[in-house]
Amino acid sequence: MKKSWKINKYLLIIFLLICQISWSQSVFGKWKTVDDRNGITKAIVEVYEENGLLQAKVLKVVEEGKENALCIKCKGELKNKPINGMKIMDDFKKNSKGEYKGSRLFDPEQAMTFRGKVWLDPEDANKLKVRGYLAFLYRTQTWHRVTEE
Repeated sequence: MKKSWKINKYLLIIFLLICQISWSQSVFGKWKTVDDRNGITKAIVEVYEENGLLQAKVLKVVEEGKENALCIKCKGELKNKPINGMKIMDDFKKNSKGEYKGSRLFDPEQAMTFRGKVWLDPEDANKLKVRGYLAFLYRTQTWHRVTEE
């Protein structure tokens, strides 16, 4: 009886650890960006960590007819550069609420830079909330985790 109890106890611990790992989704990975105004899927973005900070870059523009788009509205070194491969978030820091905040969320379509905030949807860890701030105004998009390519 004691041996059976020990085995069950270890199995329960292993099961709980596996559940915790599977439930603890991360903001990092590949995401489909969806325009909050018209519902069009725009791009695949990779959100990654570098030096302990969140970064993001466009892996691939998927919107029909814009697959090889250039940043025509951009100024300076980004002028007429491909949007594919472009970095759109720099050095976002994680806060105590599990959100990442930063001062460079770049929209290559509008060639505008915003303050931003990124967090996982509390009801669905396969949805990423991305909010850009301009003064006291803001817009929030919901991006969808890419599970396979």
